[in-house]
Amino acid sequence: MLEICPICGSNKLNDIFSCKDYFVSGETFQLVDCEKCGMRITADFPVESEIGKYYEATDYISHSDTKKGIVNSVYHYVRQFMLKKKVRWVEKSSRLKSGAILDVGTGTGYFANTMKERNWQVSTVEQSEKARDFAEKNFGLIGVASISEYVEQSNEKPDVITLWHVLEHIENLNETMADFQKLLKPNGTLIIAVPNCNSYDARKYKNLWAAYDVPRHLWHFRAEQMTILANKHGFKITEIKPMPFDAFYISMMSENYAKRSFAFFRGMWAGIAGFFASLFDKKMSSSLVYVLKKQNAD
Repeated sequence: MLEICPICGSNKLNDIFSCKDYFVSGETFQLVDCEKCGMRITADFPVESEIGKYYEATDYISHSDTKKGIVNSVYHYVRQFMLKKKVRWVEKSSRLKSGAILDVGTGTGYFANTMKERNWQVSTVEQSEKARDFAEKNFGLIGVASISEYVEQSNEKPDVITLWHVLEHIENLNETMADFQKLLKPNGTLIIAVPNCNSYDARKYKNLWAAYDVPRHLWHFRAEQMTILANKHGFKITEIKPMPFDAFYISMMSENYAKRSFAFFRGMWAGIAGFFASLFDKKMSSSLVYVLKKQNAD
């Protein structure tokens, strides 16, 4: 059981509610909020040596690339649109059309391959052997299993580091952020996308919100806590971008968890409501993308 907030170090953690693992185990896990900084945490997540079994599901899409079911089909359709958008975000925020990029938690490799096709020098980190094998077989991407392995094998300092829905999975949160600070070039860019537990759909579904995804998601960010974390490790958030289409996928999954009839259509309506809410306030978006720069950069 986690007893200290990784963001501010406070030991005043208050129970919020429990969430169920719908993907693999059916177990429930406790979520807590830090009384001091507001960080939301899966307090009783398994240690790193044991958590691998909670990813062993054929439907875990970032590792298996499954198209099984209508929800995963929607995911694939939206992904094609978002790949182009991610490329624009990288190139605009870094002010580069090519360079060295490290994609952490690359999954099956679609984003990394898109950047490779645009003549970026791409390195990848992916813990899942199954996902690494898929990326190598389909895209020729030869990745490593950990950031420490990348550090050992590469002398290259990346211009850009990206994490698309990855930081919430990483147990050693502060150590990882410190590694990014050391790895990046002086004017480098760190781009982090995470679910937003202050979003319209998170508020609607509460403990049924699919993006809590316990116990695989350890940390549940709002913009305020991401800002604290960034500043703590010598970064400044220069831009926050919404990912409103995530609301459709997450809402449909949440409706399935609730075992409601017409889950697909209910989820679509909730996604539409979340999409429009995020147009007026981006911090209501289902997921948020944070662009970080070193504070001592020119």
